[in-house]
Amino acid sequence: MIWEAWLTIAVALILLASLALRVAATDLLAISCLAVLIVVQAVTGTPHLPTPDAAVLGFGNSGLVTVALLFAVVAGLDYTGGTELATGWLLRKAKTLRGAQLRLLLPVSGMSAFLNNTPVVAAMLPVVGDLSKRIPGSQSRLLLPLSYATILGGMCTLIGTSTNLLVSGEYTKETGKTLDFFAPIWVGLPVTLIGVAYMILASKRLLPDRKAAVSTADDPRQYTVEMQVEAGGPLVGKTIEDAGLRNLPGLFVAEIQREDGVINAVAPGERLRAGDVLILVGALESVVDLRKIRGLATADAQTSKLNVPAWRRTLVEAVVSPRCALIGKTIREGRFRSHYGAAVVAVARGDRRLTGKLGDVKLEVGDVLLLEATPSFVRQRSESHDFFLVSAVDNAIIRRPERAWASLVILLTMVVVASATKVGILPAALVASIAARRSIDWSVLIVIGAAIGIGNALKDSGAAVAVAGELLELAGRNPLASLAAVYLATMLCTELITNNAAAMLMFPIAFQSAKSLGVSEMPFVMAVMIAASACFMTPFGYQTNMMVYGIGGYRLSDYVRFGLPLSLMVFTVSIVVIPMVWPF
Repeated sequence: MIWEAWLTIAVALILLASLALRVAATDLLAISCLAVLIVVQAVTGTPHLPTPDAAVLGFGNSGLVTVALLFAVVAGLDYTGGTELATGWLLRKAKTLRGAQLRLLLPVSGMSAFLNNTPVVAAMLPVVGDLSKRIPGSQSRLLLPLSYATILGGMCTLIGTSTNLLVSGEYTKETGKTLDFFAPIWVGLPVTLIGVAYMILASKRLLPDRKAAVSTADDPRQYTVEMQVEAGGPLVGKTIEDAGLRNLPGLFVAEIQREDGVINAVAPGERLRAGDVLILVGALESVVDLRKIRGLATADAQTSKLNVPAWRRTLVEAVVSPRCALIGKTIREGRFRSHYGAAVVAVARGDRRLTGKLGDVKLEVGDVLLLEATPSFVRQRSESHDFFLVSAVDNAIIRRPERAWASLVILLTMVVVASATKVGILPAALVASIAARRSIDWSVLIVIGAAIGIGNALKDSGAAVAVAGELLELAGRNPLASLAAVYLATMLCTELITNNAAAMLMFPIAFQSAKSLGVSEMPFVMAVMIAASACFMTPFGYQTNMMVYGIGGYRLSDYVRFGLPLSLMVFTVSIVVIPMVWPF
């Protein structure tokens, strides 16, 4: 090999090691490794390394652009509660652990075929929290299977995971051919069905009943929040239990105020009426989740009177200081919204429970107010004498449940257009993102773009040819054995680093392996596509695995014990099915 090939292999190995060891942010590591190759090429002028212009072409890759657009589409579902609308009604009926798993894993894997995995898991976390309250000992046996189900479901379509999109884009660039929207389903569907069956049958034995390191119940503050049942909404006529309000994590219904009186001891069978005002008490995280429930609105419509669109608002915590002009006055008397340009949605006074309506609460020094306001409120009031501390609440988006159906229609239209017409994924995602624009995770895109650049360098320097040759020699130049070697190498990479980086680094090696053998490249392309997503044995390689790690109270051994059999199942099915569907 020439020295450029050795350098490229060294840079790729350094990237693999640094990502596995988590020595810095993933996007910083990826762009730094790409920068090394750019600088060396600029200094030496060698034609075997990418020029600066060629190195950044990965950031214009059609797969990367489509991933960015899909972030916006999925954000629309998240901000409107569309995901919960599609599944919440089913999950609330679960009574046993096995029933909860069946109702959770099958719909979630189906959704993940058309949505990015991360927001699907994020949207389902509050629902799983509610389930775990009704079904004791279930949280750790639901969260990790939830992550795995989204990974498996994502293997079924080209937009199921960003990995599939990127591999498809690289395949099109190399061959000029396009993959069918449902091409991966030949492998994805059987592994999903087998994987879900395995998780339902084995989770009770292989996943211990873990407890989260920190839970909402650990928050000593007890917020009092006031919500109103919307007339004509989905909660009218439902009982407290059926509405999902009975066992919210760390939060309970203290009383119901209605025209014919006040109900202080709220029974789970109490039916909600239009206009009921619910007084709830609980921890901050649960109060934030409460506001995501369709059919509930802030009482007195104070937030709707803010002269700012809902999508530009956020939740803010503010601690009342002795200099606040409204001390001793009720929130209604002090005209808080007019005075500060923010609406009070909850009040916490230590661990004491406040009684009565929120507007009748007299402010005291040290009260913690949960406000709905604009981000500028934090800047304007952070140095105000009226408050000790002003800070935005993490992950506290203002949802717009009235648009949940619209977000689902947008998604369905995008899928139909992408799969049933010749328009393709990128134009369909572009149009959908216009209707649902927001929330692009730039760090993910930077890692993808840099990994594409390094992958191209592996190919241009001859390193991919050399590595592929070594793999083929180990496999005895047998096509099936070589396919297995490529799959296992990709799977190992994705367990240690991110799935997208693993796919982009392994694609040129897999493609070159097929060329060296003189066989079709499709089996090797599909092997990389499936193996790069098959991350079940560590929490590091896939973001959803890391999302449930702390919440479920898991240990690394749980991933190995529960994920290893699943990894072997997916490997076996893939090696059997891929050559049958795409012959060598």
